[in-house]
Amino acid sequence: MSADDDVAGFSVERLERIAAYLDHHYLQPRKLPCAVTLVARHGKVVWQRAQGWMDVERQRPLADDTIFRIYSMTKPVTSIAMMQLYERGLFKLDDPVHRYIPGWQRLEVYDNGHWPDFQTRSLSKPMTIRDLMTHTSGLTYGFLEQTPVDAAYRRLKLDGSGTLTLDKLIQRLTDLPLEFSPGTAWNYSVSTDVLGYLVQQLSGQSLADYFQQHIFRPLGMDDTGFHVPPEKRSRLAACYLHQPGDQMKLQDDPERSRYLREPRFLSGGGGLVSTLDDYHAFAQALCQGGEYRGRRIIRRDTLDLMRQNHLPDNKDIPALSIGPFSESSRIGNGFGLGFAVRIAESPHSTVGSIGEFGWGGLAGTYFQVDPANELVLIFMTQLMPSSAYPVREDVRKLVYDAMI
Repeated sequence: MSADDDVAGFSVERLERIAAYLDHHYLQPRKLPCAVTLVARHGKVVWQRAQGWMDVERQRPLADDTIFRIYSMTKPVTSIAMMQLYERGLFKLDDPVHRYIPGWQRLEVYDNGHWPDFQTRSLSKPMTIRDLMTHTSGLTYGFLEQTPVDAAYRRLKLDGSGTLTLDKLIQRLTDLPLEFSPGTAWNYSVSTDVLGYLVQQLSGQSLADYFQQHIFRPLGMDDTGFHVPPEKRSRLAACYLHQPGDQMKLQDDPERSRYLREPRFLSGGGGLVSTLDDYHAFAQALCQGGEYRGRRIIRRDTLDLMRQNHLPDNKDIPALSIGPFSESSRIGNGFGLGFAVRIAESPHSTVGSIGEFGWGGLAGTYFQVDPANELVLIFMTQLMPSSAYPVREDVRKLVYDAMI
């Protein structure tokens, strides 16, 4: 095959520019430790490349089967799990959350003060499961560092700690105010961790067991889970933290990582590790209407519902957001039931198609599904935070530029 061949509507020569670009702009300058990219179209992998070091200190090269911390790319998995239970008739999207978490009937909205002496006011409406799935619940994340409420999350370590469990998370959230009345704004939050708790309550299984039985095993995602077992430890990548001056330092040593142990806190919002091929199987199922290699994980009409914009009045994320952070380009993106959904073009938006959807993770991982072009893009690296560089948008543009 020559470099200028056309494969599934792509120029192979232009796809090769992705590797050259990443090497020149990110890997050689040591801005990123590694990068692995997969482009698939019409159900087949068109281009795939692993570059850099999975462990810089030990000079271990990245491989296609390297295991990555995917952080918030866990959220779409949890959302699919929740909607599988929706298909079984176990809840309705507009059910109040307090139907399943009775203590949340007394939730209120922050008015003023600081933890533990908050002054609050009543909700204008109860929080619904739809609010949890769209991050319009009024919950938050401690790392956002914007308000007295998220300061309380940090104080109580609600973004995750060695002692946190899903039961403790729900209990502690019961005693904290919401940032806003549900359904009135968008704010990235622990909402999907709450969905993970609901998956357990509705299914009667642990979140790990439910994922394994209903998503991972059907799709052949053998390397995805909440921890790395002993026989696979050599495949876990190191994770790095961005430093001033475009430097990086080791954040999580793969030989001492907490991911080598089974966690107490099964985070449906950010707890999974996975590989390029495993997450491709999941994303390809979403691209193909919920089915991959003869195994269906979600009905086509349910997935169609999930990838509609569920934000009020069909607004995009910037129009409703009160927070500074999103794992997606925000302009022109609404939010469906578990991931960002592109609803409009604008002079400031990136290349892509109306109806595409996807999400990213804190350490720079990213996936995108473009149903109009039958396109799947998976990108993995291990540098925190994901906002350190615009590498994901760079890769997106190069992929679309390679289309003929």
